[in-house]
Amino acid sequence: MKVLRKIIQIDEEKCDGCGQCVIACAEGALEIIDGKAKLVSENYCDGLGACIGECPQGAITIVEREAEDFDPEAVEEYLKKKRQHQATHDVSSEHTISCPSAMMQSFSSGQLKNWPVKLKLVTPNAPFLQESNLLIAADCAPVVSSAFQRDFLDDKVVVIGCPKFDDLNEYLAKLTAIFKNADIKSVTILRMEVPCCSGLTGLVRKALENVGADITCEEIVLRTDGTVLKKNSVSCAA
Repeated sequence: MKVLRKIIQIDEEKCDGCGQCVIACAEGALEIIDGKAKLVSENYCDGLGACIGECPQGAITIVEREAEDFDPEAVEEYLKKKRQHQATHDVSSEHTISCPSAMMQSFSSGQLKNWPVKLKLVTPNAPFLQESNLLIAADCAPVVSSAFQRDFLDDKVVVIGCPKFDDLNEYLAKLTAIFKNADIKSVTILRMEVPCCSGLTGLVRKALENVGADITCEEIVLRTDGTVLKKNSVSCAA
């Protein structure tokens, strides 16, 4: 049933698909679809606007209009199904060892210390994660930086991904599990200067908050020509 109430509105012209709002929405009402933030269902949005402060482009506002009433029971069922799907995906990933891309390996020589490197393929209990210095990189970074291994790997375990086109909820669940299961010493976030890439930093912060961890974090931002734009010590405390 539709009622007159407050609900979010997304300006797709302003939205760059960074995904910060998706991370901030506890109800899971938002997803990145075709590079833009979308409201999954009206009855999942409580209209309180926790996502507004996380949007760097100011693309989200609160409006008052007729919409389906907020349904907390529907939200809980929706989140339950998403958790079950994620759990099934993780179990499947852990047992698909016949595929070379999913075989966990550690290397003692060379700059690269682990395989696989895709965040989607790395399991939270991978041995190479234990007591590691973790580099979380945008998957564009190794392409634009000719000195990626020399300048950024330096005794680090690396995982890469794209916060704009991949499933942010899947990334958040995976990072949360990694921080929960592995005794990570430090985190370096290597991202591009484009606004959508800031989602990596948001994911790390939220994952650490989920597990109550306090880990030293550094954010390195690359220009599109591969040079370093800036380095920041970022607050990732729970």
